[in-house]
Amino acid sequence: MTTLDDVHALTHAGSLLSPGGEIVAPYDLEVAHADASGFSALPAEILNAGRESFDADYARARHVHLVNAFGVTLGDSIIGLSALFAVKRRHPHLRFTIYRPARAPRYVKRLYALAAPGFGDIVDLPVPLASLPANELRIDIGNQLFWPRFASMPMIDFFLWAMGIAPENIAAGDKRNRWLADVPRRAIESERYALFCPDASTPVRSIPTSVRARIVARLADETGLPVLGFGAVDHPRYRDIAPLSRDTDDFLAWIGHARYLVTADSAALHIAAGFDVPTTAFFTTIPAFMRARDYANCVAVEFALPHLQGIHASARPADLDALERAYRDYDWRAMPFAHDASLTSSSACRSPETTAAVHTAPRPSR
Repeated sequence: MTTLDDVHALTHAGSLLSPGGEIVAPYDLEVAHADASGFSALPAEILNAGRESFDADYARARHVHLVNAFGVTLGDSIIGLSALFAVKRRHPHLRFTIYRPARAPRYVKRLYALAAPGFGDIVDLPVPLASLPANELRIDIGNQLFWPRFASMPMIDFFLWAMGIAPENIAAGDKRNRWLADVPRRAIESERYALFCPDASTPVRSIPTSVRARIVARLADETGLPVLGFGAVDHPRYRDIAPLSRDTDDFLAWIGHARYLVTADSAALHIAAGFDVPTTAFFTTIPAFMRARDYANCVAVEFALPHLQGIHASARPADLDALERAYRDYDWRAMPFAHDASLTSSSACRSPETTAAVHTAPRPSR
């Protein structure tokens, strides 16, 4: 078994095996600034589609062990869990155990805790390799950011493929995060509202501060509703509710009860799809079809920024200047809305069995 050096261990397309025989998440080593030398890839009996594609026989399985599954961000985890629940709908007898990075953010851990009653158990890594029964299905999905197909497939299709399922065999309706609607949702004491979530996990995918008031004005005019949101925006029809969103449960509730959402390419988009909240989403570095293809109640705006395509994270001044120009030059009068965006007198519209609509903005001026 080949031992990886410390750089290749942290960027390995899969989970790691310690010299002592424990399964370890590269993420945990990285955030702990731990010595990453002496680790190797997991043995071949732990299935890893990045190493060799496979067709999982879920019909005959009873207990499935998913190693280091679905990442450490809220959005990736929501989509990954959608893949899991799509498999479970086809094979309701299955029980899953997900082995997760112990140092994942607390708000992400809470998402898995909310979902767990529907699938099985969550276990923190590291665990001994020998503790995973050899006669049960064991699949490694660790460190997916470094799998080549993660950058070339719609994320839901990637996770299905990584679980040994042909993505085309899963209906679009099962790719829309609908499992979130089965999670207990906190009540919100508020009048009906539209919601604005401008921040993503990285600045290059977030909506610049300079245009946020214009978006709030457009959203308020189109829906006839007061606009609530996360973060300060100087507009008389806007209220910052960030202090009222203390944890994952609150965040899910504010999005789930909204009548309309405008957001960046962020976790809020995926949550809204799960609750069928009509949405306009802005994409800058990842094509909309990679993240929102199956969200029928969503319209996406893609900015033509070829030099930023495929970037997962950046705060480089040059990148943010290009982003600023793209938003500055956009004609906000043309900002699209999902159908029936005016929600002042009726309940939120239901989505048809279609895919997300995409509007491409022209390249910004120099």
